Amino acid sequence: MGTLHYGSPPTSFALPDRTLAHVEFVVLAKLRRGEGFALSIDEASGGRQQIWINTAATLRFEFEGPVSDINRMWLEELIDSANAASGLRITPEPERPA
Repeated sequence: MGTLHYGSPPTSFALPDRTLAHVEFVVLAKLRRGEGFALSIDEASGGRQQIWINTAATLRFEFEGPVSDINRMWLEELIDSANAASGLRITPEPERPA
């Protein structure tokens, strides 16, 4: 289980390493372009938190272990979501075509 640390002092969000790796790709791509966006994180309790990420945000991605290859289909879905007005929503990883 990885952790996304946001802000200073940080608020921490636990995410599976694989999910966090895909979110990291999207977040860094958006920030390299100087684009701010919202990130929604669903909680196990059924609640949801939404944070605003921009170039001034303090972020740290902490991984518990190595992450295998990146699923391009999932990455594209997450990027499309991040570009929408509602912001990045973490969706389940789609299965890759056989």
